[in-house]
Amino acid sequence: MAFEKHIAEHAQRLAKVKAMGGPAKLKRLSDQGLLNARQRVDYLFDPGSFLEVGEFAVSDRADAKDDTPADGKVTGYGRIDGREAAVVSHDITVKSASSSPINVRKMAHMRRVSQSQGIPLVLLNESSGARIPDTMGAIGTGTLGQDPSQFVRFRENPYVSAVLGPAFGTACWFSMLSDFVVMRKGAQLAISSPRVTSIAINQHIDPEELAGARMHQEVTGKVDFVVDSDQAAIDMVKRFLSYLPSHHNELPPVAAVPAGSDDAARGLLDIVPEDRAKVYDVRKVIAAIADTGSVLPLKEKFARTAVTALGRIEGQTVGFVASNPLIKAGSLDADSCDKITTFLVLCDSFNIPIVLLVDTPGFLIGVEGERKKAPGRVMNFMAALQMCTVPKFSIVMRKSYGQAYLNMGGTRNTDEMLAWYCADVGFMDPNVGVNVVYGVTREKEPERFQQLVDEIRRGSGPYDLASIFAAQKVIDPRESRSVLARLLQVHRKRPSRGIGKHHLGNWPTTF
Repeated sequence: MAFEKHIAEHAQRLAKVKAMGGPAKLKRLSDQGLLNARQRVDYLFDPGSFLEVGEFAVSDRADAKDDTPADGKVTGYGRIDGREAAVVSHDITVKSASSSPINVRKMAHMRRVSQSQGIPLVLLNESSGARIPDTMGAIGTGTLGQDPSQFVRFRENPYVSAVLGPAFGTACWFSMLSDFVVMRKGAQLAISSPRVTSIAINQHIDPEELAGARMHQEVTGKVDFVVDSDQAAIDMVKRFLSYLPSHHNELPPVAAVPAGSDDAARGLLDIVPEDRAKVYDVRKVIAAIADTGSVLPLKEKFARTAVTALGRIEGQTVGFVASNPLIKAGSLDADSCDKITTFLVLCDSFNIPIVLLVDTPGFLIGVEGERKKAPGRVMNFMAALQMCTVPKFSIVMRKSYGQAYLNMGGTRNTDEMLAWYCADVGFMDPNVGVNVVYGVTREKEPERFQQLVDEIRRGSGPYDLASIFAAQKVIDPRESRSVLARLLQVHRKRPSRGIGKHHLGNWPTTF
């Protein structure tokens, strides 16, 4: 047969690539209930759609060419629910998936192609960091950073990361550059490993405290979701991408509307207490307004005074931003400002309309807030909202006071501002205002205190706001879903085909 020698050699080389780091290492992963790098790719993509590139790349070091199949990174293209995507899957069985000059070149190719062709880039991250000795010394270090755009994001296409093991160095960097990060319990995410960090600072390091899922989910907010398995992490990647367009010059996909999606909004009066002193969970309000089962909360356990979530209204992707009275009475703190700002960046970058649900007494003030640079974070939040060029709608449900009124879309900071008929808007909480302005306290002068509260509150209702056209419409809470659905039809940005100007596309991922 013609080319028989070449065919045999090609098959032999492919078999070596598919063998990865060898049966012992692959079995070790399997015994732990973990998927290997190639199984993860197979689970991610539609069956038969994966086209691998770079499979014959190996280390450029002569002594490592034979034991670096695919040089520790599986790269290529496939389809997720019929839509094209690019992938980098780190192979922990080959040199601990460490980064080298060759596999960094493969990653750069995936970034360039995904950006130029307008398809998402999925990073299945697990790496020990830079490969030693490849990057040792001036020559090794000098080979790094040959691509000056390596860590630059203009958010022209989505980056999505799953942290599925130890993710240090490059695996950490690209997780931090991603629009969505899901982490498996037991994985680690940090600049460097606990061992290296411990040696560097001469101090014992608890891996979970340095790099664990709980820390990033609750303290840093760098992880959007934590799950129990590789499969659950990849499922979450697919779900997140279902809300997003493939690139920034495309609208998000429209989904079918589940039957009965209008029903829950009719019960909003039972969810939100009329008494402003009583708390409730704003997540129930979001679920009632959105299409049934469509809400995907992001960073749910971080900065819990604010809620950020993707969802759908009549099949169209929207981003919900809400203050949550269940936590700290809905006061917004420094971390919640960061959380909201990051979410606004996502929505503005990928043409997702924003719905703000407002019930807040204002920003949480105090020494701790100042130490966390709260004023700067409030202004970051404010600037980001004003720079957003996607449709923005704000609903004042109950309280909206002070600067937070503006940050949460007050007056012309949104395209349409609505108010429930129980809304209360003012410079500050009347109970605080009486003390500040008159020096009267409820404890010492209860009757006079209440009189002054009523006086301050006079003129702070929704119809007062509507009288100066600061609110475009006063609505029954039960109308919220239907009115928002109608506004989404109006605010289609027809001259630009619904595409925003993406002013936040190169906003830093951490600030």
